[in-house]
Amino acid sequence: MRISIVIPMLNEEKALPQLAEVLGRLDPAPFEVLCVDGGSEDGSVGLAESYGWRVVNSARGRGLQINTGVEAARGEAVLVLHADTYPPADAMQVIVQTLSDPRIALASFTPVIKGSEKTRWGTTAHNWAKTWYAPLLFRPLLFLRGARLLFGDHGMFFRRHQFLDVGGCDPSAKVMEEVDLCAKLVELGRVKLVPRMIETSDRRIAEWGALKANWTYLKVGFLWAMGVRERLERHYPDVR
Repeated sequence: MRISIVIPMLNEEKALPQLAEVLGRLDPAPFEVLCVDGGSEDGSVGLAESYGWRVVNSARGRGLQINTGVEAARGEAVLVLHADTYPPADAMQVIVQTLSDPRIALASFTPVIKGSEKTRWGTTAHNWAKTWYAPLLFRPLLFLRGARLLFGDHGMFFRRHQFLDVGGCDPSAKVMEEVDLCAKLVELGRVKLVPRMIETSDRRIAEWGALKANWTYLKVGFLWAMGVRERLERHYPDVR
């Protein structure tokens, strides 16, 4: 199974060097790394190209950027990776093993939120718990059918053709695009959180503080569950 890594990016010049170092240690290596740039004004595009990654351009918006990347990808499976999220060295093996089960339509790694100074164990635990309690509370029928709530910092992966079959992410979504995808792909199979750790940056927590960060996550998730879609991103500002 050929695996494409798709990275939706916007002004990620600071994050890309560490990501490139991590991706260089993947064994086996991915079939390709594809960055989808949403209009970066820093050196992100030049850096990505210097690493030998393919870069395609897209209008800004994570849902639209992911759709653009998956459509351009050449692999049979796709790993969507945030620029500040670092997969384990055996990530490709984990993906192949997981997707060898035809009953699984969408899966992800289990994130550990970590910075240069500390691991955010409290927020990490909450991140894990809401994978289960959020769909149980707001979409119980989908939960019983195998839906779990995965997020972008989990490192979500899936078969490319199934993503395209369900119409991909909501192209208008700037946040919570992964929740919509979970609801779509559960129609084709289980949504699974794989017990293999992936590290993701704590830059939001470092910027906002743990209480504000967790409150923001809860607020945005609740608003989405209540049907709010317009300008949801104003509650979830960029941190670079």
